[in-house]
Amino acid sequence: MKALPIVDKVMKDFHGRIVNFVEQPHFTFGKELQLHVMEVKPNAPFRSPVSFEETMQEAVLTLTDFLERKYKANLLGSGMHPLLRLEDTGVWPHRHRQIYEAYSKVFNLKRHGWLNIQSFQLNLPYQDEKSGIQLHNVLANLCAYLPAIAASSPFYEGKLGEYVDNRLHFYMLNQKEVPSVAGDVVPEYVGSFNEYEDRIIGKYSRDLSAAGAGGLLLGRDWVNSRGAIFRFDRRAVEVRVMDEQECVKSDVALSCFIRSAIRGLMKEKTELFPHELLVKDFNSTITTGLAARVHNSQGHTAREVCNYFYGVAVDNAEDEEKKYLPVVRKRIDGGSLSETIRRRVQLRAQKTDLKEAIVGVYSKLIKCLVDNEPYF
Repeated sequence: MKALPIVDKVMKDFHGRIVNFVEQPHFTFGKELQLHVMEVKPNAPFRSPVSFEETMQEAVLTLTDFLERKYKANLLGSGMHPLLRLEDTGVWPHRHRQIYEAYSKVFNLKRHGWLNIQSFQLNLPYQDEKSGIQLHNVLANLCAYLPAIAASSPFYEGKLGEYVDNRLHFYMLNQKEVPSVAGDVVPEYVGSFNEYEDRIIGKYSRDLSAAGAGGLLLGRDWVNSRGAIFRFDRRAVEVRVMDEQECVKSDVALSCFIRSAIRGLMKEKTELFPHELLVKDFNSTITTGLAARVHNSQGHTAREVCNYFYGVAVDNAEDEEKKYLPVVRKRIDGGSLSETIRRRVQLRAQKTDLKEAIVGVYSKLIKCLVDNEPYF
């Protein structure tokens, strides 16, 4: 269970030299900011949930086989490494390091919110400005409650954190020196692309410039650290509030839930709740998960609101999407992956010490990733 900061070594051994990314026929893998974390992404948008699952599982098995043979190492999902100490890893020091150096001029990168977070990022396409703005604003309503079912980060540094979603807690703090970069994480409503570019991108770019960040980070849509952001080059909105899950099937299930729920909410032209209430509910949700008390008219708890969204999703899901929704149903009923991990570790810790209990449970998550089986 030791975190291995060897991504540059892996890239060199796999490709023959250190590169940022290695492209395979169906997927690409490569570096992240952290030396112990690898990013995996498709070479083209998925045509279906099944192609999503098959492509990403091919990537998992390809990398797992190489890591086991070469280093006797494994891949681990979830939102934070449960035992990592900050001195156990570092920042990518090779090509494109200038981006991280630009960040380090303003922010302290030696924090969990930089060095020990992993997320599942979902890109949802839009057709034109009108549909893109609607998608963005409706996603704000969903993002406030998604951590209730997508959290997977109960432990860090070998101890139980104070939050159900510790990754998002640290994520909210990692750029506190320039608060406009992340805002309230729940994105503000906007009425046009021009408003978004001036009010959000322009604002944090001006603030970063004043803080001495330099030109690499200015005017960039990907610098925005809110929970849903426009990626204009892809004509997509990127959702960032989901912790990485334990296996590909669970990530696919979350994507099917979001796609089908958003489809229904946009079709119904659902009411947009006040942003300040969404922020309060988001903060409650990352703290106490499904049991969080919230202000939404669809329910008094995050679980009740997620049940409402699940009903919308079922009513608007395509046939392939419906096959994955039961995974989300089990999360709503039985607790997020974070809550499940916490419960299992605490049960094991009654018979052994906490670190051994953590290792025992997360060893099962390593197997879940390879077998592509959700952990309930």
